[in-house]
Amino acid sequence: DAGVHSKAWYAAACDRKMAEDALYRSNKDGSFLIRKSSGQDSRQPYTLVVFYNRRVYNIPIRFIESTRQYALGREKSGEERFDSVAEIVENHQRTSLVLIDSQNNTKDSTKLKYIVRVS
Repeated sequence: DAGVHSKAWYAAACDRKMAEDALYRSNKDGSFLIRKSSGQDSRQPYTLVVFYNRRVYNIPIRFIESTRQYALGREKSGEERFDSVAEIVENHQRTSLVLIDSQNNTKDSTKLKYIVRVS
C-alpha cells in the first residue's frame, strides 16, 4: 500500500474533473490533492493534482516495480524516488516541485501548501 488511504490529501472517489474543479475553487497557489489515476494502470496508480498560477497540473505518480518505489512524471535519469506516496508529498511540502506546462513549454515551481478536500 502506498500509504495514501488515511491521508487528508488523498481523494479516493475523485475523478480528474472533480479534482480540477475543487482546485480551481480553492484558487490558492500550492493547493493540491492526490487522486487515483484515470487509467487504473498498476505502473501509474495515482496522480498528483496541483494548482499554480491559475492552472491545474495533473502529474502522474509512477510505481517502479523493480525497486517498489514511486516517482513523479515521466521516467528520467537521476529522478527522485520515494518509498511511498506520502514521502513524495512530505518532500514537496519542504522543497519546490517543478511544474512543466507541455503546451506552452514553460516551467514553474511551487511547494505543496494547501490540502484540498473534494466534497
